[in-house]
Amino acid sequence: MRRKLLSFLLAATMVTGCIGLTGCGNKDAADADSAAQSSDAGSENAGEDAVANLIKSTKDTVKLTVWASEEDQDLTKSLLDKFQKEYSDVKFNIQLGKESESKTKDDILKDVDAAPDVFAFADDQINELVKAGALQEVVADYTYDVKSENVAGSIEAATVDDKLYAYPMTADNGYFMFYDSSVFSEDDVKTLDGMVAAAKKAGKKIAIEASNAWYFYSFFKGAGYDLSLNEDGSNTCDWNGDGATDVAQAIIDLYKSGIVVNLNDAATVTGIKDGTVAAAVNGTWNAKAASKAWKKNYSACKLPTFTVAGKQVQMASFSGCKLVGVNPRSKFVGWSMLLAEYLTNYDAQVERFNQRELGPSNIKASESDEVQSNKAIAALASQAEFAAPQRVGNNYWSPVETLGKKLADGNPKGTDLQKLLDNAVAGITAPVEDSAK
Repeated sequence: MRRKLLSFLLAATMVTGCIGLTGCGNKDAADADSAAQSSDAGSENAGEDAVANLIKSTKDTVKLTVWASEEDQDLTKSLLDKFQKEYSDVKFNIQLGKESESKTKDDILKDVDAAPDVFAFADDQINELVKAGALQEVVADYTYDVKSENVAGSIEAATVDDKLYAYPMTADNGYFMFYDSSVFSEDDVKTLDGMVAAAKKAGKKIAIEASNAWYFYSFFKGAGYDLSLNEDGSNTCDWNGDGATDVAQAIIDLYKSGIVVNLNDAATVTGIKDGTVAAAVNGTWNAKAASKAWKKNYSACKLPTFTVAGKQVQMASFSGCKLVGVNPRSKFVGWSMLLAEYLTNYDAQVERFNQRELGPSNIKASESDEVQSNKAIAALASQAEFAAPQRVGNNYWSPVETLGKKLADGNPKGTDLQKLLDNAVAGITAPVEDSAK
């Protein structure tokens, strides 16, 4: 296997801005640098040499702090125990803390120096973490080649300015359609028109949370309108361009049917359980509730098309991954990188799927029969070609939530649709400093 170990000392110097890693308090800096140099000749045993050098050069107790979500505590603890047994020649003191992947960035940026050595986070936080110097570039592959063993989308999500800054852990943080197959046929779920007709006949609802900007993205992006993040953290958006009012009207028409309903996650699950909701645009986190309620009738697919000005348009989506990062200020950067690899390697991702049904980013793991037979994961895979990583500035969320709610409510004040979109885009594309006002 190809081992790409660049000069760790040089790279870490660039990331932390220190003259040398030892000057930053990194006790295993020399070990990591030695590991990098051991692979310069492209030896097949480079990875083994890197680990051996790290072990040989470690004299003190390796003290590490790791953050994982509350749901991932048991699995992470098990993996940490196995990691310490595998490297039993070294004495470890590893502390495991609880932290939601959705909040990691906010808490780390309060004090990067006090942040954990290794931590899990959602990929949409990566730009701000890199900008703050809170992520160590992945310049060393100790036990496997991170780039070649994970799906391309997860590597893209872990990359900033062509540099890899994190280790992909899952590739399932997106959304799709799950449905009750006793209500909808496979042909019905190809289009929202077909789904609305079938649901109306059965007296059921279809939950799509228009007032959630994450889901609402599906409509305008699917219709060919763009949204992108600028270097200064502001957004570029053309959702008020030519023909965009047709998209807005299409959304109004969908919700006016009374069949497509604007429900949040909690209300969606309640509706599934009480039998009123027979389909939902949602993610793996609620797929279990749907599977339990609909039993053998539970099914899932990519997002359907919807009608815009008489034409069928494929709904788009945000794709997402969960990543593991390493703090460049860690006193044990080399060990932190090795542990990050361990927590995200093939075996760990298989175990994470087995225990929590989280979709692997590891290519081999994602191609297993068990993963492929999981309906939610298969639906995400089908949606992948219509999905894009979530890269938006903070000014995106509030204006879009407001727009989505107004359209789902049928534009009750009768505001001119072009004006409605112009106002939303003005908020989305506002200069970054405006977000603090």
